Amino acid sequence: CCRADTVGVFQIESRAQMAMLPRMRPRCFYDLVVEIALVRPGPIQGGMVHPYLRRREGTEAISYPNDQVRAVLQRTLGVPIFQEQAMRLAMVAGGFSADKAERLRRAMGAWKRRPDTMQQIGAELVAGMQERGYRDDFIDRCWKQIHGFSEYGFPESHSASFALLVYASAWLKCHHPAAFACSLLNSQPMGFYASAQIVRSAKEHGVEVRPIDINHSVIGCTLEPSAGPHRALRLGLRMVRGLSGDDASRICAAVADLGQVQDVWSLRERGVGAGALRALARADAFGSLSLDRQAALWEIKLVERGTLPLFPADTPWPERVRNGRGSGLPVIGPEQQVVQDYRATGLSLKAHPVSFMRTWLDARGAVRAAQLKELEQLPRGHPTRRVAAGGLVLVRQQPHSAKGMVFMTIEDETGIVNIVMGPDVYQRCRAAVRHSPAVIAYGALQRRGEVVHLKAETIVAIGQPEGGAQPSECTQWQVVGRGYSWR
Repeated sequence: CCRADTVGVFQIESRAQMAMLPRMRPRCFYDLVVEIALVRPGPIQGGMVHPYLRRREGTEAISYPNDQVRAVLQRTLGVPIFQEQAMRLAMVAGGFSADKAERLRRAMGAWKRRPDTMQQIGAELVAGMQERGYRDDFIDRCWKQIHGFSEYGFPESHSASFALLVYASAWLKCHHPAAFACSLLNSQPMGFYASAQIVRSAKEHGVEVRPIDINHSVIGCTLEPSAGPHRALRLGLRMVRGLSGDDASRICAAVADLGQVQDVWSLRERGVGAGALRALARADAFGSLSLDRQAALWEIKLVERGTLPLFPADTPWPERVRNGRGSGLPVIGPEQQVVQDYRATGLSLKAHPVSFMRTWLDARGAVRAAQLKELEQLPRGHPTRRVAAGGLVLVRQQPHSAKGMVFMTIEDETGIVNIVMGPDVYQRCRAAVRHSPAVIAYGALQRRGEVVHLKAETIVAIGQPEGGAQPSECTQWQVVGRGYSWR
């Protein structure tokens, strides 16, 4: 969690949580409770986030006007983070009864529909605190923080129940990354990240990921024995686009019946439709039959015509080609293979799409994601050298609480880069930010603690005319970028 290595982890996989975790550095369970509640519109709007972090880091003094307030706020370093604290603070410092504190809670939840109620009860709270001799700066700060809860804040009990799921998820990801990734893939679509990012994260944790194969895959993703430190992850038939559940079941039944499918014809005989066979071929799922994508599609074409095999099933494919079957098939390069993998399954185990752009990106001074945290003489807490970074767009966000700021996460073959841009940059580069599946961002690299991001000054779409040769047709990267969304 302290490294923000939390792709797929419940509640703390968003960009905002990943930016908070290295600064928060949770050391115990209650730290997770606070972490979950802190990254919410209420605490952000109420100005609670930075004071809490500064106090946790020891750069801001913690003080309380009296012991009663200390008892309410001590666990959160003098900053009200939970709804219960706002209610108790109103009772302790403002003289509210339990019923009136409940009215405050209800008013916070309905202030957009009934703003007059919130203003009235707020005036009563301020008056009560003034009567009890609290300083004006403390009253103003408390009212601003309590009013912030009207923008959606968490009860402590809610946050604690979430934190338990966070801890369990993080424990599984740390100790059993193959099982964790397998479960996430079998639950897709969900969360912030597509299957390609879940697989990439699993591979970074030492998990061997094996491709979809008609003889080895079942409907869902599964675990297989491996010589490595973790079990291997076998991708399942459910990931093949265009393959129905009924056809997947027929394939599994055929493999169970035969022990191992020897040719395409045997699947057709057991009721697997030609469309399903083509979907499997496009997903390159006939590897155990020594048939690549094109060879399998050629075989299926013969099966569709009702042509019986001219050669025994154990005849090697090259020999079949030499004997006139499938000769003249065009050669498909590695880049197109990866694009076709994405088209068929949403990911590729062959290579990362951005690796084929690398020469083009290098010519424009783009830095690999892995290098951003390794640049020498990188001051912490201040703008640094100007850089460029390019990759596939994973997530786009424009939170209403961010005052027009827009956030993007892009991915290259070495990792992810977090990008932040102001409203002016967003408006100027709106088309690229909103619609391009791959971009290159130019701006200043900034660092605070272990959190590194690129503050963009301009964003350019990859695959669109830009005054130079593009690395690929834009339509190809639309295929690769499918499934990544605006959030």
